[in-house]
Amino acid sequence: VQAALAKRGITDMSLVCFEPWSVGYFGEDDQGRRLMRALVFVREEADDSPYAHPIENFIVIVDLNSGEVVKVDDDQAIPVPSASGNYLPKYVGEARTDLKPISITQPEGASFTVTGNHVQWADWSFRVGFTPREGLVLHQLKFRNKGVERPVINRASLSEMVVPYGDTAPVQAKKNAFDSGEYNIGNMANSLTLGCDCLGEIKYFDGITADSHGNPLTIENAICMHEEDDSILWKHFDFREGTTETRRSRKLVISFIATVANYEYAFYWHLFLDGSIEFLVKATGILSTAGQKPGENSPYGQNLNNDGLYAPIHQHMFNVRMDFEIDGPTNAVYEVDMEIPEHNPTHTAFMAVDRLLETEQAAIRKTDTAKHRFWKIANRDSKNIVNEPVAYRLIPTDGIQLAAGDESYVSKRAQFARNNLWVTAYDRTERFAAGEFPNQATGDDDGLHIWTQKDRNIVDQDLVVWYTFGMHHVVRLEDWPIMPRQNIGFMLEPHGFFDQNPTLNLPSNENRTTTTNTETCCTT
Repeated sequence: VQAALAKRGITDMSLVCFEPWSVGYFGEDDQGRRLMRALVFVREEADDSPYAHPIENFIVIVDLNSGEVVKVDDDQAIPVPSASGNYLPKYVGEARTDLKPISITQPEGASFTVTGNHVQWADWSFRVGFTPREGLVLHQLKFRNKGVERPVINRASLSEMVVPYGDTAPVQAKKNAFDSGEYNIGNMANSLTLGCDCLGEIKYFDGITADSHGNPLTIENAICMHEEDDSILWKHFDFREGTTETRRSRKLVISFIATVANYEYAFYWHLFLDGSIEFLVKATGILSTAGQKPGENSPYGQNLNNDGLYAPIHQHMFNVRMDFEIDGPTNAVYEVDMEIPEHNPTHTAFMAVDRLLETEQAAIRKTDTAKHRFWKIANRDSKNIVNEPVAYRLIPTDGIQLAAGDESYVSKRAQFARNNLWVTAYDRTERFAAGEFPNQATGDDDGLHIWTQKDRNIVDQDLVVWYTFGMHHVVRLEDWPIMPRQNIGFMLEPHGFFDQNPTLNLPSNENRTTTTNTETCCTT
């Protein structure tokens, strides 16, 4: 490896950075070896950002069991881009001084109580868990309604994710990391810091896990929990009486942040006072870059400077597994589309039409924004005030699908990302959307697409709902040298779960304290 780099004029190995990626599967390397594929970068100086200087067309394949280099892909040399991509303060210069501090205080403390890993906040109760592969896991989510704790979700977590690249260049075409299943994203969790990663009255939970050798590992402050103000929850100005009623919303935030080489993924569960739940991924960090000859312009990426550096187009695809328990373990799923009725004399009619999804094959679904599609998870044995099944609805925001063709190796391995909704009858062994062991797997024998071939009944059963969503990352100049946060996720909302708005009992005169005054402004 050093000799090959020397031919390219790179001799100071202290500045060379090897970044291990999973090898994936491309019809080869099926000899039982445990391999990693190292991309190679070089720094100009010790704290320089290496991603500004990729050594293109140079890949090192390492056998992790034997510790040997088994292959060096050393193709046509391309000049290493030399322009800086630094973002540290010493390179950027003085920080601006015109932004005044924002103070977030809760003088009486936070509204939640924690006993061990059990949390009680407003009407919500749940348990916090953590695993090496999934990171943050929420267990036994319940909502107290009229004095009764009603189950909503038994277990919710990130199941899998994949990041396929759309560039056909030799090095870039084989980038398709399964960051959860191949890398153990929980083990890459950050130890979070007050005032930077989280702000306010914070409760931290450690991540108790095991390292790659099976030794006990504690990641201190791996999970952060705090409350945030969330603007208005509901409001009405009665113009006849000249009176206003306003209630402010707040949310409980439970989060962890993982660094996967160049990228940071911040995962957030938000619980709201009205029973809504949001799962949000905030993506930041540094682009995975590539090199080309200066003056070239790849159709598969965005030039980041005029020195041959570009960033390929790619996707971030996530799958979340939710073991629902809406008012109990027997649930059903409906697809809801907006339809225009055949008899429409006024040409203004449209309505929501429910369709029961009866089997696992029937429940393999894609989003359809033209039909304003969403899905309801219902308990048909539990009825609300108008004798309809109580339910939660899944609002499929960011419901994109895998862009790679079905014949591609990554698509065969990540078939969960071809569709947005999957529903399975509960099976304790079916935990991860791409299968139990995705490293170097072909996708032929495990995963959602295999399990659902059983086509089990999913009506009034113990159900698991799997939702796939993602970000189609068309790179922009503003993403360099470090990417501003991008938000993607989805919402779960009560849909006839309550008989009316469950937040009518919120106080009307919450004090709002600032540095200059105190107001009571929710009722006038």
